[in-house]
Amino acid sequence: MIRRINLAGNPNWGVTLAATDKVALAPPNLGEKMVGAIEEALQVPVIKTPISGSSLAGALAVGNSKGFLVSRYAFDKEIETIKESGLEVERIPDRLTAVGNIVLANDRGAMVNPLLSDEAVQVVSETLDVDVVRGTIANFKITGSVAVATNKGVLVHPSATSDELEFLEKTMNVPVDVGTVNQGTKLVGAGVVANSNGVLVGEKTTGPEMARIEESLGFLEELL
Repeated sequence: MIRRINLAGNPNWGVTLAATDKVALAPPNLGEKMVGAIEEALQVPVIKTPISGSSLAGALAVGNSKGFLVSRYAFDKEIETIKESGLEVERIPDRLTAVGNIVLANDRGAMVNPLLSDEAVQVVSETLDVDVVRGTIANFKITGSVAVATNKGVLVHPSATSDELEFLEKTMNVPVDVGTVNQGTKLVGAGVVANSNGVLVGEKTTGPEMARIEESLGFLEELL
């Protein structure tokens, strides 16, 4: 299902939440009513925890069904909280700490910022158990900010080139399409949080945008 709702007035779900088909990481001060809304939409349990002391889990963490990657400044207690769900958790060793902005991943592949070190790429591959490639989307290196990926599809920045879309489709092994969120915002990775079960978008997202998001992430077919 797709749900249009803001989080305490904030429409940028992809910055605040990090979701997989197993769990969703959310701010520690999240109210129970909102926890219920997230769990209903994504159909996974919510883990309330800061990452590196911040409430921006979507920017500082990224994962798939195997595990999560977090900023190198994440605290041991935060990592242990996530590990209690049975998932692997590893810190990215590089100076690029906004992990959710620089790694795009699903259960089948990952595309990362070209500036990530070989050591960091190896950590991504081993933790998420996927093949990893370096690449850009719409000529942006912040692959996690300009795209959102699930095991059904990928929604990307509308300026992505045909070559980038083709490369990304081969990398993630799911269909890829372009779109926007929140009345024309192109940074769809920052504005959308999704897994194979559902999608959360901001209240300003238009009907046509929602239809494109549903189609790109594989939900429109379920309605037909």
